[in-house]
Amino acid sequence: MQLKRLPIGISTFSKIIEGNYIYIDKTKEALNLITNYSYVFLSRPRRFGKSLFLDTLQEIFEGNKKLFKGLYIYDKWNWEESYPVIKISFSGNRDTIELKKSIIDILKYNQQRLDIECYNTDDYAICFSELIRKTNQKYQKPVVILIDEYDKSILDNLDQIEVAKECREIVKRLYTQIKDNDRYIKFTFLTGVSKFSKASIFSGLNNLRDISLLPQFGAVCGYTQKDIESSFLLYLKGVDLERLKEWYNGYNFLSEKVYNPFDILLFIDSNYMYDNYWFNTGTPSFLIKLFKQDRYNLVEFENLRVGKELIDSFDIEDINLETVMFQAGYLTIKKQIIRRNRIEYELTYPNLETKMSFNNYLLNYFTRSISQKGKVQNGLIDTLEEANLEELKTISLVKYKWERI
Repeated sequence: MQLKRLPIGISTFSKIIEGNYIYIDKTKEALNLITNYSYVFLSRPRRFGKSLFLDTLQEIFEGNKKLFKGLYIYDKWNWEESYPVIKISFSGNRDTIELKKSIIDILKYNQQRLDIECYNTDDYAICFSELIRKTNQKYQKPVVILIDEYDKSILDNLDQIEVAKECREIVKRLYTQIKDNDRYIKFTFLTGVSKFSKASIFSGLNNLRDISLLPQFGAVCGYTQKDIESSFLLYLKGVDLERLKEWYNGYNFLSEKVYNPFDILLFIDSNYMYDNYWFNTGTPSFLIKLFKQDRYNLVEFENLRVGKELIDSFDIEDINLETVMFQAGYLTIKKQIIRRNRIEYELTYPNLETKMSFNNYLLNYFTRSISQKGKVQNGLIDTLEEANLEELKTISLVKYKWERI
């Protein structure tokens, strides 16, 4: 039996289906979503499959039934009814001029794809509003709006707060057009890593439903243990599944725990080598600045109790390390606690990959100015593993002397 190919780095649904790549069916969640909701927001860490899920929604709304043969939604959706889709996918922008240009380019692409011509192409917000209305008029159908990585321009600039604030105001003005054109819209779906407060980003869009921690959508992105033991079992011959779970499972969104898909696909592709695949794709440097600024103790993150409001959202002016670490995927929910009618969460590291990688990342950062960094870092790791406090004092003293030179 020939195994299907691994969709490493592929987030286009049609390419996965037509190219005979393995696909874990998420169309049950998709059907629930588009049947029962109108304005939706989903937060998940990077490389969790958000873009693929969003692309799947686009294919459903555009009525491409043949792609869904054999999947849950195939005989449950009215494929005769298709809808025009406006899709916006943000990339990284390091300044406001670049961001505005990027938005205008994206809107131009949508005009070409939908065969719409907007008169005002210089002002991105007016152009977006015009695009929504004209699309509705042309197709005589309400419009579907899909926005991927809605917050990327803000997150990419958290190391330069003033630029991040300007980016926030730019995208806020864009998203306001959704509320103003409600009568022309059937469904809106936004994805991102962070959950900024509605007041700061989605001003007026107060009917936006955040499904990030709804149990029925807990596995909308990621692979479950059942997926590993069924769909991926033939790809994992001879692999200790308990060890695999310890390394890569553990992300909890108030449902069954899930694996990051990127980890599993690269683990298989790398001949079962345990490595920090997801973590190594990029750790934001501003996290280190927050660590230095408030002198956090890493031990505290093993069983950290926080209130619901702490993981719900944040603003640029008041960034909290625990919130960022949870939303970015470095911490996850260990358990939910309801105490005195108040919801609290106990957070911890999701798995061995995240725990080891984050500790090593910090250790590397704080020893990088030392000429013999490798020796110091290895020495620190050895003494910590052996609980040799006297040797740890010696290494710390040497480190201090080197830093003073």
